[in-house]
Amino acid sequence: MGADRATIQFCGFGGQGIVLSAVVFGAAAVTQAGLEAVQTQSYGSEARGGECQAELIISATPIDSPLSDRVDVLVARSQPALVRYVDRVRSGGTIVIDSDLVERPDRDDVQVVEVDAAHVAAELGNEIVANMVTLGFLQEATGLFSAADLDQAIEDSVPERFLDLNLRAAERGRDLVREQGTTIEI
Repeated sequence: MGADRATIQFCGFGGQGIVLSAVVFGAAAVTQAGLEAVQTQSYGSEARGGECQAELIISATPIDSPLSDRVDVLVARSQPALVRYVDRVRSGGTIVIDSDLVERPDRDDVQVVEVDAAHVAAELGNEIVANMVTLGFLQEATGLFSAADLDQAIEDSVPERFLDLNLRAAERGRDLVREQGTTIEI
């Protein structure tokens, strides 16, 4: 982590694994990499399909507040969520979009990274693991912790019957980073 602290916001619709993404990524940071983390979330009253967001702060030092005015990385998995949260990304930050679901934002002061997470997940046999494709991508592109750290957090968080699929999805996300040569500086 280049900075002392990284703030990542995941946003999309309920049912896309937005909150689980923040929980798993935060767990990898804390339980595996020995970092500090705090996670908050909010979602609409609908069980599925409503707006959903989760924010994660990861730090090498204790975190004084669970709130942040700006985020370093915004991971957007729906167009309405991107529209709502795009202005929270600090200048010089990064916006990661699922290019099958979200249009490229009109900001020239941030890095925009396209990830075909939904498409890759469909190729793996289940679009529900698009969030794990994104997590593998994010882990590899940021280098906040190791692939083994993320895989262990996935193993600790996902039901056994879905574990292999989720681990393969995370690995495909890491493959995308290697194919694209993407780096996300935090």
